[in-house]
Amino acid sequence: MALKDIKTKIKATERMHKVTRAMEAVSAVKMRKTQAAALTGRAYARAAVAVLTRLAGTRHVKEHPLGQAREGSKLALVVITSDKGLAGALNSGVIKRAVETLEGRAVEDVTIYAYGKKGNDYFARRGYTVARSVENRQDEIPVSVMEELVQEITDGYLAGSFDKVVAVYSNFKSTFEQVPTMRRLLPLSLPALEEIVAGIVPAKGKWANEEAIEAPESYEVEPSGGEVLGILVPKLVAVALYHMLLEAKASEHSARMVAMKGASDNSKKVVGDLTRTYNKVRQAAITREVSEIVGGREALST
Repeated sequence: MALKDIKTKIKATERMHKVTRAMEAVSAVKMRKTQAAALTGRAYARAAVAVLTRLAGTRHVKEHPLGQAREGSKLALVVITSDKGLAGALNSGVIKRAVETLEGRAVEDVTIYAYGKKGNDYFARRGYTVARSVENRQDEIPVSVMEELVQEITDGYLAGSFDKVVAVYSNFKSTFEQVPTMRRLLPLSLPALEEIVAGIVPAKGKWANEEAIEAPESYEVEPSGGEVLGILVPKLVAVALYHMLLEAKASEHSARMVAMKGASDNSKKVVGDLTRTYNKVRQAAITREVSEIVGGREALST
């Protein structure tokens, strides 16, 4: 390889290193911000889901259409991914978990609600019906967006458009660990809600040792169970889904920061290897030129 080509590669790799370092720094700032939002919101999300959990054990929910299980095969899948790449295996892990959830179901029996371009593109290319696609570019998203989505989902469930609603997202565990997770949203049931609560409670910290939520023997609901649940359940499900979005955001920026750090370290190593190669080739050229000069001098002296 010519010296000029090696030098060009070194400069290109150094420019790439600057870009990945900048992206790593930006992702680190966003990661801390979204982590704080997700972690501080866990207490509120847990309290909201706890209300659902307590209600799920009462006769009002068991008798309500949103709490009645069905035998049908129609499924609504809420898949939360990112709009951007360069985040390692984050999106592919969520999509893989979603595909596992859909295993054995016909394409026409599945309705996709895609929050993020990556998930929308994947399922749209494979012929699935994407009822709603929402961009996932902004870090600060109002709860009202999730309320609109949940209202559409609950209306579809009540109308019989689907018999089960699940959500797949990336659950934030730590900066280096994000777990693709599936949660059932509808129909409401105590075991499904307990899984959501268990996912919200972190392994360490202030909220790590929360007491288990138990359904009361009875609840007095006024003016009527159906009227209260018709308003309360969609709002509380929206809070649970919004918290999943916060977890996914924290996971996205964490994964991107780690990926960019790895790219920066690798580019730095490549620059070092290319520099050593450049020096070797340059030294070999100098040695060859000196040998030619010495050889020419000896030829002239004889």
